[in-house]
Amino acid sequence: MPKTKHEVDNFHIISAEELPQPTQLKREMPLTGDALETVLGGHRGVKGILDGKDSRLVVVVGPCSIHDTAVAMDYARLLKPLADELKDTLLIVMRVYFEKPRTTVGWEGLIYDPHLDGSHRIEHGLRIGRQLMLDINALGLPIAVEALDLISPQYLQDLVSWTAVGARTTESPTHRKLASGISSAVGFKNNVDGSLSVAVNAIRAASAINTFISVTEEGKVAAFRTSGNPHCHVILRGGKEPNFETSFVAACEQELRKASIAENIMIDCSHGNSRKQYEKQLDVLQDVTAQIEAGNNSIVGVMLESNIHAGNQPIPDDLEEIQYGVSITDACIDWPTTEVALREMASRLRSVLPTRKRG
Repeated sequence: MPKTKHEVDNFHIISAEELPQPTQLKREMPLTGDALETVLGGHRGVKGILDGKDSRLVVVVGPCSIHDTAVAMDYARLLKPLADELKDTLLIVMRVYFEKPRTTVGWEGLIYDPHLDGSHRIEHGLRIGRQLMLDINALGLPIAVEALDLISPQYLQDLVSWTAVGARTTESPTHRKLASGISSAVGFKNNVDGSLSVAVNAIRAASAINTFISVTEEGKVAAFRTSGNPHCHVILRGGKEPNFETSFVAACEQELRKASIAENIMIDCSHGNSRKQYEKQLDVLQDVTAQIEAGNNSIVGVMLESNIHAGNQPIPDDLEEIQYGVSITDACIDWPTTEVALREMASRLRSVLPTRKRG
């Protein structure tokens, strides 16, 4: 049988579709006006909290993932008045997650499969994703995302006020390098088994000078050199067991202290901490609030998975049957529950947060 170069070069590639240059998308959909002011304000607010100059808490709240931009805007319009009402105590940042990590197979998110049908029209996903982020920022709501892909940040990261690196990618050297160059603050989740050392090591790596390969805004491959990101922190998301309680927070503080890292800790109320039971997010939020009332100085924020309606749903064969405002990934608490929970947290902490000794 004759040997050919094709056997060793792109043997399993079916096709390759060119995407627009990041700079082209940014020219078509520029960040200006109110949206720009929101992103700047979000950056400065989150970093001020991490630096101990702002006594508020960061609250990252919103759908587990975005699959319908119209519904996402409806959620944002509900969230914005609450964010304004509680802004003296809580810096509310809307969770706008477009990419979903998969251990096997499944829907990969709005960027990779915007039509939920396996067509993978990535260019369309990038365009509708960027437009949605501009619209949410224009409302005055800063945005949080998870960094999964190493190229898509060139298309979207200028619209982001806070970034997460998930439990499956915190250990990834390339994601640590990427985080070192991201302009926003970055939270690293503990490993899926609950290990803290992976997140602590990620912060140390992302805070240092790094070099990584990516594409420029003009679409050319380049070696990017970074100065390191000084605004990285830990997110406790649970593992085999929850890790939000006082003893786990104290252990995390100790690990950060040993590594000479600022004791900034965010608690993810979902995932392992809720044992994948979405209603238990409220128990976690109550516990975190009580810890701060009792004198905790290291907790800087919380994460909640919330949607217009509670629970979740599988993606039906007939996409017309998708229920409005219900997650198609992790189950979420509903909007009325979210509103009550955040109002209660703000009420309990309004006089407590300014007295904390941080920074």
